[in-house]
Amino acid sequence: MRSPFKLIFSSSFSPYAYASASSSSSSIKVTNFNQSQAKAHNFLSLLQRFSKTLIWVNSIHAQIITNGVFRDQSLVRNLVEAYCDLGSLVYARHLFDECPHLKTILYNAMIYGYLRKERYNEALELFRLMGFRNVEVDSYTCNYALKACMGLSDYETGVEVIKRAVDRGVESNGFLGSSMINFLMKFGNVDEARRCFDRMGERDVVCWNSMIGGYVQAAQFSKAFDLFHEMWICSVRPSAVTMLSMIRVCIDTVDFKLAKCVHGSIVGLGMSNEVLVLTSLVDMYSNIGDMRSACWVFETMPKRNLVSWNVMVSGCVQNGMVHESFSFFDRLVASGVRFDSGTMVSLIQGCSQIADLNGGKILHGCSLRRGFELNPILSTAIVDLYSKCGAVKKATFVFDRMKQRNVISWTAMLVGLTQNGHAEEALKLFSQMQKEGVSANSVTLVSLVHSCAHLGSLKKGKGVHAHLIRQGYSFDVVNMTALIDMYAKCGTIEYAERIFNKGSIYRDVILWNSMITSYGIHGHGQQALDMYKKMMEEGFEPNETSVLSLLTACSHSGLLEEGIEFFHSMERNRNIRLIEKHYASFVDLLSRAGRFEEAEALIEQMPFKPGSSVFEALLSGCQAHKNIGLGIKTADKLLCIESMNPSIYVVLSNIYAQARRWDDVSYIRNLMRTRGLRKTPGYSLIEVENQVHTFFAGDNSHPHWAEIYQHLENIRAAVEASGYIPDTSSVLRNVDEPMKIRLLWGHSERLAIAFGLLSTPAGSLIRITKNLRVCVDCHNVTKLVSKMMKRELIVRDANRFHRFVNGKCSCNDYW
Repeated sequence: MRSPFKLIFSSSFSPYAYASASSSSSSIKVTNFNQSQAKAHNFLSLLQRFSKTLIWVNSIHAQIITNGVFRDQSLVRNLVEAYCDLGSLVYARHLFDECPHLKTILYNAMIYGYLRKERYNEALELFRLMGFRNVEVDSYTCNYALKACMGLSDYETGVEVIKRAVDRGVESNGFLGSSMINFLMKFGNVDEARRCFDRMGERDVVCWNSMIGGYVQAAQFSKAFDLFHEMWICSVRPSAVTMLSMIRVCIDTVDFKLAKCVHGSIVGLGMSNEVLVLTSLVDMYSNIGDMRSACWVFETMPKRNLVSWNVMVSGCVQNGMVHESFSFFDRLVASGVRFDSGTMVSLIQGCSQIADLNGGKILHGCSLRRGFELNPILSTAIVDLYSKCGAVKKATFVFDRMKQRNVISWTAMLVGLTQNGHAEEALKLFSQMQKEGVSANSVTLVSLVHSCAHLGSLKKGKGVHAHLIRQGYSFDVVNMTALIDMYAKCGTIEYAERIFNKGSIYRDVILWNSMITSYGIHGHGQQALDMYKKMMEEGFEPNETSVLSLLTACSHSGLLEEGIEFFHSMERNRNIRLIEKHYASFVDLLSRAGRFEEAEALIEQMPFKPGSSVFEALLSGCQAHKNIGLGIKTADKLLCIESMNPSIYVVLSNIYAQARRWDDVSYIRNLMRTRGLRKTPGYSLIEVENQVHTFFAGDNSHPHWAEIYQHLENIRAAVEASGYIPDTSSVLRNVDEPMKIRLLWGHSERLAIAFGLLSTPAGSLIRITKNLRVCVDCHNVTKLVSKMMKRELIVRDANRFHRFVNGKCSCNDYW
């Protein structure tokens, strides 16, 4: 590039020329000066005007050397700064090293140059060199050095810098004091930061903001508020930054009164035109759930930017006002402000909340048409949307095409697979995640715990538990609750008890509830009652979940009188609000025991209109006790509420089949086909050598199916020889008796048992998970297998656990 000025040399004139650019043309006027006129300030003027490119600065540098003014440290400092501005740190450092008698201002320029380019180690080396050469440091030096320490997270060196600042007596400088406070707060040394703040003679608003912000960052909100109050007393006017910190206090403490006070202070300080502050107020009110105030602040804003609109849309979504969020979006578009991917994220999250698949698809398409880069945040929101709407294939499609995937993206996909019943795929995806070197967080691991619980995979569950321990998450209450649930659903209630006992100092009512539920699904109703009493004795107040867990435990264990007494005691408890789930559980308890008159009377006396869950509980009891008349009447009521629920049709069909009303059975099945409804196929899972195997009724897709069926025939012969008589009452099809027996021996749990006996060592435990209720005949066969094969079998069906040992089941034939 051509230099913008020309330097003239002659015997009669100085080799120094002062160049000035004409405003009307690109030509350069050159004026020569004699030796006396060649002053350093002229070169300073040149540097100020021509420091945009390296070649210009090099030219000026050359003339400084030629004219012998290189010893002027102010000039050299400006030259170093010019090189640093251009990123030419090598030139700057060479110039710095060549300069004799280096002073503080020159060190500061070089240190600041390194700091700006994030070359923190070189900056600190120069700071140490100043000490070695006994060059005095000033507030600028210490400020730059401290920021370098923050960049390196070097606490020890930072403390040395602070000590040196104190020794030199420069710590009272405002901006240095602020940096010292920020540094100490970053490393959690709140008390020392406060001592540093108190030592400062003059404290400007920046120092106050640093200290208040530090308290907020350290979650010491009361101290932040006290200091804010002290700030007023000291007549220091809060700035917008101060108020942003106080808004953060209100959000984190969810303090409505404080929020109103802070809002009043903002108005009193005349910040009603500050877009950032007002936007933060909208965010504050949204976070504490006061959407009326959030809307009022938003509507009265004199100016709004895209951030303001996004905060308002996001606030509506956070507070369940999804339709209102779309109204604000319509206004945003009408106002002419261009929305961004952040707007889309909030709206997509809103669609996820209400499972609006069509709306989500439209937003997905809009994002693509607008050319928004599908960044990890937006892509993750789309994956979460499709997962929550049950569109797992679409979620997987988006996930597989993500260019950047962080732990949140992986977790969203894992949770989506787990929630939609694809537990095996979730565990496979976790293995892929590990291969790609992505570290799982607590949410990831908890979702995997739920996957293992769904599969009944104890070995994999233990592996995930080990991950939680290694990463220090195992004593988190949420994680402990998930682990208790997983171990209980894998049939090892003793492991669940160990987790519960280890968490004695972390216990809350949720942890107690999980243990009560675990006892319930294992049919240990008395232990569930004892656990509830112990919870009360230790001062924990039961909540709605506690009541539901205990009622379910009584129902599964046949503790009829205890359940009735407990339910009526909860009706009298003013702290508990009984909802439909509680009534449904109590109806289930009564109808399981055949107390249909009491169940019907309860439904009639309910304080609100009964929903589908109440009638489903009654219908299930009708099927179990073959109460055909009440079953049909109940099914009719259910179909008026949920006409597209296939399980209702299936139970009604079974009730008709029990009554041998085959024409009605055909009618119901044809009705299901007409309405596009399908019965959930029954399947059983068994884990062998860290692999989960799935079996369906009459399945011949397994690689070893021939061996499995041969072994099943051997089992059949053995149990028949012991006096077994098939119970075909659960085969609700219009076929002859031999065909019914054949269908029974093709049930998925029998295939899983045969495979387990073939594939596991003699005498070892067999665990099976079934998605539907175990039929009576399979239950009888499994009891005989446990006795004849000397095996313990744990079968988890849709209702509870069955532990078969030596010909007996833990359910005592009540399920």
